[in-house]
Amino acid sequence: MLGKKEQQLLDALAPRAAEEGVEIVTVEVAGAKKAPTIRVYIDVEGGVSFDELSAAQAWINDLMDELDPFPGAYTLEVSSPGIDRPLRTPEHFARFAGETAVVKTAAPLDGRSAFTGTIAGVADGVAELDVDGTAFRIPVSDIKRAHLKGAIDFSS
Repeated sequence: MLGKKEQQLLDALAPRAAEEGVEIVTVEVAGAKKAPTIRVYIDVEGGVSFDELSAAQAWINDLMDELDPFPGAYTLEVSSPGIDRPLRTPEHFARFAGETAVVKTAAPLDGRSAFTGTIAGVADGVAELDVDGTAFRIPVSDIKRAHLKGAIDFSS
């Protein structure tokens, strides 16, 4: 799911994140090659507060300065995963079983590459998604992009 540079950045950030009690949900590199934007999505047990974002921004920025991942300028954004939380690992799918997810595969599976359904579970690196009563087994390694489908209840 992650590109080579994104995986390198994730691998470099993971040890410090573990020390800080922070989960690196995912890393995205977007925008122009000359001045890309590096987005680091973090989570902590109980949710991300402004203070945690601020503290993480500081140590992630310091690590990025050491790594110097791109020649020239880049923009660093540190954020909570939000309502449409990215799903990257089998553990993410297991944690959010019962929730609705949007999944896009790198190659067609049973003639389709886009799925929206309820996460039924995950086993042996394969996520099971219930799409309108049909079960799809999707190897996590075949997923190009996946995220929760956020829902807001305005009635309460």
